[in-house]
Amino acid sequence: MDLYGWIIYNGYLKGNKFLDFAQWIQKAAAKQHIQTNIYQNNHLLSFFSSDSMTLLHTKQTELPHFVVFTDKDIYLAKQLEFLGVRVFNSAQTIALSDDKIATYQTLAANGLPIPRTVVAPKAFQQTDDINVDDYRDIANQLGLPMIVKEAFGSFGEQVHLVSTEKELFAKIQELHGKPFMLQEFISSSYGTDIRLHVVGDAVVASMKRQSSNDFRANVTAGGTMQKYHPTKQETDLAIASAKAIGADFAGVDLLFGENKEPIVCEINSNAHIRNMYNCTGINVADFIMNDIRKKLK
Repeated sequence: MDLYGWIIYNGYLKGNKFLDFAQWIQKAAAKQHIQTNIYQNNHLLSFFSSDSMTLLHTKQTELPHFVVFTDKDIYLAKQLEFLGVRVFNSAQTIALSDDKIATYQTLAANGLPIPRTVVAPKAFQQTDDINVDDYRDIANQLGLPMIVKEAFGSFGEQVHLVSTEKELFAKIQELHGKPFMLQEFISSSYGTDIRLHVVGDAVVASMKRQSSNDFRANVTAGGTMQKYHPTKQETDLAIASAKAIGADFAGVDLLFGENKEPIVCEINSNAHIRNMYNCTGINVADFIMNDIRKKLK
């Protein structure tokens, strides 16, 4: 069977970073003689009624054998699955990865090492009626400084370090009405983490990221990167973390604990791969497409 696939990215995001990721996947597919088309998510509208379920706007009459989903449009991913298309990663995996609270909860349920975390109570709208004593107890438990992290966000932009109760209460007031969590600050990993790219049952590429002037190590936020050789403990943890959320492939970020023990910081179900290639010379897209071919067989 000649495989045919779609690669979907978000058509509303500015810049070429997301199209670039899709094009890397497409080139890797071409190396394996797999035909693919790239689509923006806004060109594939989900339509359903009591007696019909389809996609609008696509010129293709046939659905693909598979989709590589580089976006977070969970409803579109689910629509494709309802239509019988194998989606990499699945809608459920994307949803778990996109919601950091759900990610940590799943990792904790699997007994994997994460920072101590308290989820802020759900609020439907922002209000001045906040009981700061509740959060004072949390501060006493987790200690200061601590991390205040929004459930949804990318590139480290929704992660905040607060050092005093005053800063904590101000940030809580600012975020009230949004889902967020309070988390122990892993000071031993200040400005440093490692990104391990998992594909299938293996870590295929790794890099260390460092920042000299920020607690976050994200390259997008100004961090530097260097090739890294993970330990077996780090490798096993990254693979177990990806499997915990059902990922076919993922970028797993690990922090260093006080005794250099690895702690999961984040899992990205659609981690971009250009920086990894620039750092290590390893094209993760080739591994992704090889894994997809094996699974479809």
